[in-house]
Amino acid sequence: MTQHETIIAAYETYLAENEKFKEKGVKASAARARKALQEIATACKERRKEISAEKEALG
Repeated sequence: MTQHETIIAAYETYLAENEKFKEKGVKASAARARKALQEIATACKERRKEISAEKEALG
């Protein structure tokens, strides 16, 4: 899975878990939503590195 796909998957997970937490009050969903946000942050940093490397390779 590419970093781009990882970001999308984590965001979809975040949306689902956040909805469960907000709408239904499921406390465990809060932890899963926070985990998904951390995965997004990590994947974003990696993707930024990839984009920079690709840009430098172009010349």
